[in-house]
Amino acid sequence: MQQTLLKYIPSSAVTSVSELIKTYNVHLKIVKDRQTKHGDYRMLPSGKHQITVNYSLNPYRFLMTLIHEIAHLIAFETYGHRIKPHGVEWKYVFQKLMLPLINPKVFPDSLLPVLAKHFRNPSASSDTDAYLSIALKKYDSHNEKNYIFEIPIGSLFTAANGRVFKKGKKLRKRYECLEISTKKIYVFQPNAEIELIKTKN
Repeated sequence: MQQTLLKYIPSSAVTSVSELIKTYNVHLKIVKDRQTKHGDYRMLPSGKHQITVNYSLNPYRFLMTLIHEIAHLIAFETYGHRIKPHGVEWKYVFQKLMLPLINPKVFPDSLLPVLAKHFRNPSASSDTDAYLSIALKKYDSHNEKNYIFEIPIGSLFTAANGRVFKKGKKLRKRYECLEISTKKIYVFQPNAEIELIKTKN
């Protein structure tokens, strides 16, 4: 397991994460990208715990996603299956598992203050924390996608669902965008990943 983890998470976190996987009898599957989630946890009919994580995540996002899912497992085992998936029990376990890892041996200095702030009250997905999502994206391998906040007002872009929009004005934090086909206005988070449609000059 350690050799597999070395390919996906920071080397200084491998031993402690490997111990968690062994202790909780986790079957880890590394899978192709899914647009709707980075990872998930489920109990198999055999009683074994299965966690899946998208293979292309950068090492820091992969580590956070894996710990996020292990926290689900531990929270359900500790507090029962009636708890809310991302309720106070899960937040407590996630914080407890992550705090020892938030140090310069595991994460770059630039991520540490953003992580410290996020883990005061962790959200259901790192993507809903715009500051953390943007900070983590710097460590992604290059792709053709942008965040909405990065492109000029008036730009055309394709959203994850394939629909085409035109970027409009900024509200307090989010952006109004016009769907081209329906002329309806939708609101996007600044860290929504989109693909810019390049127009000819």
